[in-house]
Amino acid sequence: MPADLTFNSVVFLLGFLPLALLLYWLVPARAKNAVLLLLSLVFYAWAGLRWLPLVLVLIAVHYAAGLLLAKPDTGKAARRAVWLAAIVLTVAALAYFKYNAFLAGLIKAVAGGAWGALRAGDVLPLGISYYAFKLISYITDVYTGKAEAERSPVIFAVYVLFFPQLIVGPIIPYRAMRAALHDPARRGSPALAEAGAEMFVFGLAKKVILADGAGALWQGIIGSGGVGLANVSTPLAWLGILAYSFQLYFDFSGFSEMSNGLARLLGFECAANFNYPYISASITEFWRRWHISLSGWFRDYIYIPLGGNRRGLARQILNMAVVWALTGIWHGSSWNFLCWGLYYFVLLTVEKMFLLPYLKKGRVWPHIYTLFFVVLGWGLFTCNAPGAPLGLLLGKLFLPQGGVSALYYLRSFGVTLALCAVFSTPLPYTLWRRLDTRKVPRLCLFAALTVLCFAFVVGATSSTALYAAF
Repeated sequence: MPADLTFNSVVFLLGFLPLALLLYWLVPARAKNAVLLLLSLVFYAWAGLRWLPLVLVLIAVHYAAGLLLAKPDTGKAARRAVWLAAIVLTVAALAYFKYNAFLAGLIKAVAGGAWGALRAGDVLPLGISYYAFKLISYITDVYTGKAEAERSPVIFAVYVLFFPQLIVGPIIPYRAMRAALHDPARRGSPALAEAGAEMFVFGLAKKVILADGAGALWQGIIGSGGVGLANVSTPLAWLGILAYSFQLYFDFSGFSEMSNGLARLLGFECAANFNYPYISASITEFWRRWHISLSGWFRDYIYIPLGGNRRGLARQILNMAVVWALTGIWHGSSWNFLCWGLYYFVLLTVEKMFLLPYLKKGRVWPHIYTLFFVVLGWGLFTCNAPGAPLGLLLGKLFLPQGGVSALYYLRSFGVTLALCAVFSTPLPYTLWRRLDTRKVPRLCLFAALTVLCFAFVVGATSSTALYAAF
């Protein structure tokens, strides 16, 4: 994906976005969906036209399948066949383009070199992990009667290609956006647009100031020009993986806030994707606060259909194992992601079986416990990155050893890490809300933050979202 496609680029902020908003706000209500579809197509094509036919075919298939499911004369067996066919096609496309290299290597190791032809390339189609889940949720909701089939091909295409959600989600079900999609005349208000601009700038600040700042520390250790993980001391290894934890959180939550801010500017209210996960007092709570839309998707479309917790403890544990294995695999086509998903399955099972009541009684130690295992989990999550093999990282973390000191990096990045720690809590938002009735100081702070963000954007390289790769 070209860097200038991202929300934190000069081209997007000073070119695409103002022109898109101006056009969208100027056209009459009846034309807003058509304009929004045009803008989303331009945004998608900005990354290249190579994968546009793929998403258009999948949109056409699910649109037609939805209409077939809505026909009163479609029999039960036919409805099930249509539903399954649409899902199988979508899952097959996702698996082929996202996991072909992984599967080719696995099959090649088992069956020999003849299977090497399975590879189709190493470029992931833009947004496929997100729009595939949107399509599956739509057709499943229509099949189960939770949503009406969409009759307008324009509105359905707008839902799937909605450009604020293409890069990193969130994964919003069609039924949550249907009312706004069908009522463009009442879509949005000055108050919603103001809240959207505020949310977008706050998300941009998280990305370009906090995430990129913390990421510079981690890259200074494992990057091609860094000191090298093998040469760092144990304290610096912990400092580095903590910096990566902050980078991942502020990068992803920042892009999610930018997405929801853009949605509000266009008249759509979408649920938050993060809720201060690093203040959690258990792993269970952490996953209620982290990537909420993905967790909700797996709950609604995998865990509950498998039986959830309604078929006894053994079946519930099996269902959890399936969900967390799939959660890991969704993040990427390598073994570390599968292991990362199963790592959380084990932690959540332990909490469910006996630990959670003790965590609820504690005050400080549950937060320390949660942060320790979450940060350690991010080490497993990133260990397929060049320069950070898992064995070396674990050795550095748990076998005390000397090397490059952490003091130099603390002097250089201490302020950034302290800001990351503070902004991982609700305190800054609480203080900001206290300015609701003090318009002048509020406006001055917002203007200053906007200018600061643009200064960071101009001076940076428009790095894309980490989760765009998943």
